[in-house]
Amino acid sequence: MKFRNLAAAAAAATLVTAPVAAQAATADRTSAPSKDASELSGGSLVLAVLAVAAIIAGIVIAVDGGDDTPVSP
Repeated sequence: MKFRNLAAAAAAATLVTAPVAAQAATADRTSAPSKDASELSGGSLVLAVLAVAAIIAGIVIAVDGGDDTPVSP
């Protein structure tokens, strides 16, 4: 019974100390400075327009009201 309590205490201590040790290891990391903000600064507008066009095209295709009668007799 004593070994079971010791094992439970060791597991609990490991669960408590592991995140603290991981956080301490990454505390001294810093990001590198960036010269330019982004190379795709104007591309986001084009991407947004294409996304809206794709959504509109999907809606038009979905509600097309075409003839849905079967071809076979």
